[in-house]
Amino acid sequence: MSRRDLAGPFLVPGGTALITGASSGLGAEFARQLGARNVNLVLVARRAGRLEQLAHDVRTDSGVEVTCIDLDLIPRDAAESLHAELARRGIAVDLLVNNAGFGTLGDVVDTDPATLDDVIALNVTALTALSRRFGGDMVASRRGAVVNVASLTALLPAPHMAVYGATKAYVQSFTQALDAEFRPHGVAALTVLPGPTRTEFFDRSGGKVGPDSAYLTPAAVVSATLRALDRSRPPLVVVPGRGNAFSAPLLGRMPRRLGLSLSDRMMRIGLDMAAKDAATAADGSSRRRQ
Repeated sequence: MSRRDLAGPFLVPGGTALITGASSGLGAEFARQLGARNVNLVLVARRAGRLEQLAHDVRTDSGVEVTCIDLDLIPRDAAESLHAELARRGIAVDLLVNNAGFGTLGDVVDTDPATLDDVIALNVTALTALSRRFGGDMVASRRGAVVNVASLTALLPAPHMAVYGATKAYVQSFTQALDAEFRPHGVAALTVLPGPTRTEFFDRSGGKVGPDSAYLTPAAVVSATLRALDRSRPPLVVVPGRGNAFSAPLLGRMPRRLGLSLSDRMMRIGLDMAAKDAATAADGSSRRRQ
């Protein structure tokens, strides 16, 4: 069966989208843009105050129904708990956006092992469980789509972000296989591979990669994703940004040693930039105290 047989459209006005990691960045932007398309929302994140403020703003702007669920997705039973809670409320999900995730910038041996466990639990285990649970409902109803947010690091191992990059490679492989399984049932699965984006991600990871001019806005990333879902045959992979779309095929075909060398250099630049920014901030703070 070809992708021509995949039913669409996948953004149904009046339907419901479940967005994880919705309190900021890409998740919040997915909420705003989907709300503007008259899609009802279930917003999931740990920061209840931010969720409620976002929900208020989206309701005011678009009038859609917004349900907020304050939930940490790292515990192994989180996906089952979320699915059970939405079933109890009678909410059926037509679009799942697995956006929640985080990473660390630094060498594996220098990183707290519990933090690495959490990266895998959120980026891999929770995403897999949510895709299975809500994707299963979509297969049964023969409509819907799963959007899994990965990263350009899925295409090439990322020294100094090794575990994060590996989790995103898993997301890409898993989602493409998922699409093949879903396709006969009229359900789509696609992976989004953003490059550096202006979100809080690098605040949490402890650094940044590349100059500010290389960063996309969340609005650009989300718009590219929703345009893909507007198509009757969504692509398997969405790479937002012309520069990223140009470089992505090259990254996948690059000789591995050369790719690792370039990736290592870029990540080291990011670590150096983060160290300089931290030193500048500390110096500024010290001067203000004087």
